[in-house]
Amino acid sequence: MQEASMEQLRGSSHLGGNVAYVEAMYEAYLRDPNEVPEQWRSYFERLPRSTEAAPHDIPHSTIRETFILHAKNKDTNRPKAASAVSSDFDIKQVKVLDLINAYRVRGHQKADLDPLNLMQRDDVPDLQLGYHGLTNADLDTVFQTGNLATGSDNSSLAEIIDTLEKTYCSSVGAEYMHIVDTAEKEWLQQRIESVKSHPKYSAEVAKHILERLVASEGLEKYLQSKYPGTKRFGLEGGESLIPLMDELIQRAGTYQVQEVVIGMAHRGRLNVLINTLGKSPADLFDEFEGRAKFDSSGDVKYHQGFSSNVMTPGGEVHLALAFNPSHLEIVSPVVEGSVRARQDRRKDPIGTTVMPISIHGDAAFAGQGVVMETFQASQTRAYKTGGTVHVIVNNQVGFTTSLQEDARSTEYCTDVAKMVQAPIFHVNADDPEAVFFVTQLAADYRFEFKKDIVIDLICYRRRGHNEADEPSGTQPLMYEKIRTQKSTCELYANKLISEGIITKEEYATLTNDYRDALDNGRHVVKSLVREPNESMFVDWRPFLGHEWTASHDTSIDLKKLQSLSNELNEMPEGFVTQRQVQKIIEDRRKMTVGALPINWGYAETMAYASLLAEGHSVRITGQDVGRGTFSHRHAVLHNQKDGSRHIPLSTLATDDVTFDIYDSFLSEEAVLAFEYGYATTQPNTLVIWEAQFGDFANGAQVVIDQFITSGEHKWGRLCGLTMLLPHGYEGQGPEHSSARLERYLQLCAEHNIQVCVPTTPAQVFHMLRRQAIRPLRKPLVALTPKSLLRHKEAISTLEELSEGSFQTVIDEVDTVKAKDVTRVVMCSGKVYFDLLEQRRARELNNVAIVRIEQLYPFPEDDLKNILKKYKSIEKVVWCQEEPMNQGAWYSSQHHMRRVVRSLNFAHLDYEVEYAGREASASPAAGYMALHVEQQNKMIDDALIG
Repeated sequence: MQEASMEQLRGSSHLGGNVAYVEAMYEAYLRDPNEVPEQWRSYFERLPRSTEAAPHDIPHSTIRETFILHAKNKDTNRPKAASAVSSDFDIKQVKVLDLINAYRVRGHQKADLDPLNLMQRDDVPDLQLGYHGLTNADLDTVFQTGNLATGSDNSSLAEIIDTLEKTYCSSVGAEYMHIVDTAEKEWLQQRIESVKSHPKYSAEVAKHILERLVASEGLEKYLQSKYPGTKRFGLEGGESLIPLMDELIQRAGTYQVQEVVIGMAHRGRLNVLINTLGKSPADLFDEFEGRAKFDSSGDVKYHQGFSSNVMTPGGEVHLALAFNPSHLEIVSPVVEGSVRARQDRRKDPIGTTVMPISIHGDAAFAGQGVVMETFQASQTRAYKTGGTVHVIVNNQVGFTTSLQEDARSTEYCTDVAKMVQAPIFHVNADDPEAVFFVTQLAADYRFEFKKDIVIDLICYRRRGHNEADEPSGTQPLMYEKIRTQKSTCELYANKLISEGIITKEEYATLTNDYRDALDNGRHVVKSLVREPNESMFVDWRPFLGHEWTASHDTSIDLKKLQSLSNELNEMPEGFVTQRQVQKIIEDRRKMTVGALPINWGYAETMAYASLLAEGHSVRITGQDVGRGTFSHRHAVLHNQKDGSRHIPLSTLATDDVTFDIYDSFLSEEAVLAFEYGYATTQPNTLVIWEAQFGDFANGAQVVIDQFITSGEHKWGRLCGLTMLLPHGYEGQGPEHSSARLERYLQLCAEHNIQVCVPTTPAQVFHMLRRQAIRPLRKPLVALTPKSLLRHKEAISTLEELSEGSFQTVIDEVDTVKAKDVTRVVMCSGKVYFDLLEQRRARELNNVAIVRIEQLYPFPEDDLKNILKKYKSIEKVVWCQEEPMNQGAWYSSQHHMRRVVRSLNFAHLDYEVEYAGREASASPAAGYMALHVEQQNKMIDDALIG
């Protein structure tokens, strides 16, 4: 490691004739990092690691270390008498190594982490001398230190314990021994032990930390005095978050990061907006005073997002704080999706140019399952972002719950992070320099290993859950202590004054200057870039200001379509497909020349192919999307000989146009939130999430409610995300029938989303193309079929793909004469084919069946144009498979009635009648016989009444 690092130094062209000086500085750093200035320490810490194993890169087991120690001992070459018993010293040497390991594993349980000193910590037997067979009499004995970074191979037991106590039991509690990767573990071990978790910082750094604390505390005091009792979810008690964020962003800049995306809930959000992102205080005050302008329904102050650019040592960095609702942790996967989209836009598969930061609350981090889902996603192909820095503002109370046994079942709120072996650093927020240290460590680890890391910022909440809340009613002892607790800023200022780094007058000047800036509404972030580099932003201008239009030209030249299909159906030489898959490919070849009708899988595939050829990237994720839950897609082919994969659509990709398809892990909530975040950041990409079954989206309802259907009107966030939800009643029971159509329709208003139920291959082809080509970014909820994927009537022609467009309403297609029609049955989805079959079987030539393919925005004009030709209508019926209280009936009947009423049919005795299942608490019958009985009655009611 040393030799490799020195080669890195010698190879640095800018060192010139100073190599000898730098080498001396580096040698000093190796002896004790605190011997060198922090600028050099920071430089040395970020040197690339050697790819060759260093001599000491040996697993940390006491037995192997004992062999190493014996090898180093001068007396080891001396002949020894055969004996089954080692000397007392050798036994104690092993025990000392056990003790060192115990501190590394459990020292955090003894650490001074709670600023209030209320944390109940049990004694840790492993850290007692007696537990290891050692006594106070051994304190002066000199032992080998193994790989403990004490600066010497030999130290007295007292010196060893002093090093371990300062490193692992002070204001930093390090958890990293659960990591199985030796290189990661040793890297962390060296970093924290070499400076005993407390590097020495210069006066300039100390002053900078204080200035950030003054800003953090100053804003809260200002808002409390100016707007007392107004909800702001202040940061008081956790002010160290602001210097933490400042250093995290600035250090990320030294790694050439271009963008940082931040997600956080409400606690401290206003402080981060003003003191980290540089939002104008004057704008915030306008919001408090009700003078802010708004273009939509909006959201409260502490849910708002923001973006800005700041200057760092590595250049300009774009900051984006994601909008989020009060659903706390749900913003975390949204941030990850936005980061992945930005990385993809920058052609960065590793994650070096964009960094995510997630700021959590302790109770939510421990309690909400989406945290686990997001961690589970962190290293998967579809969702990895090169590591996230997680910061927990741990105020030791969730809403009003402060008892640990009520808040969680684990010792720490962070224990869930161990599932991905993320290192965890608990730190006392009243020690700002310790916070500064773990922040630097977290940034360096993230860029070194491209993995998640957690900072547990243990602080307190000076006021209640909000500023109108009285917390002592539920936490009397905690708030009795808080009332007398000096602030972090005051404690740190007193420390610097006592050390002679600043004077009382300088501290007062800092405080007054910050308040003056607020009084004058001035920006308070010194690194803020006033004229930002706009090339760092996502350009949404082409998608703004477009009115809703139902139709759009989605045609494509027939020869071009056939050429694309031929290209997709060419297999690599030697690639052997499975027998049924080969049949699908052969059928698609026949479809291309018109020898077979077009089915659903062909049309969907050609929609993606044509979009790629026209310059639109495509991203598809979901459980089993490569094959398709119902084996219709087969966009990812698997070689039966060696398991290799072939993705035909990827052959159409270019440097600027990509096709990505990933089978997701078994999650709905985090995955859908991720895709929402991706779609809100990549307007030029068709982003699709497919549920395995439509009702599985239940697990992501919060994403649908809080982001997809309302994000534009709360936050002005456009999104073109497409959700494919398999739906259809085939007697498969309540969990595999309904995509809960009624839930989406209930959320429809102000043209916020599109809800479509396509019934033909041509319809899905044009629906998908319309979603990408039309310069309008609205979420699309598409209820897609299951049995129709291979239904003999659910077919299309090549001409319908090449020449047609998406039809919001499809008229009767049989030879029924308009003048004979006395009954019109309107429907959506699979039930159309059930009705069609029975209408033909019963020769009911007076019945016309009309399909409504887009339920929202409801196509009133298109429906009216179709119905008006049926002059002799006596009955208009809406037929649905779903129970009456579900499906489209309750949400759409007023649209249908308005259309029928406007036509003034002379013979009509009732505007629109219902035909379908009775209202039910369950979405579908689980017994096949009951399903068939209900189905037959529904068809009878619809066709003959």
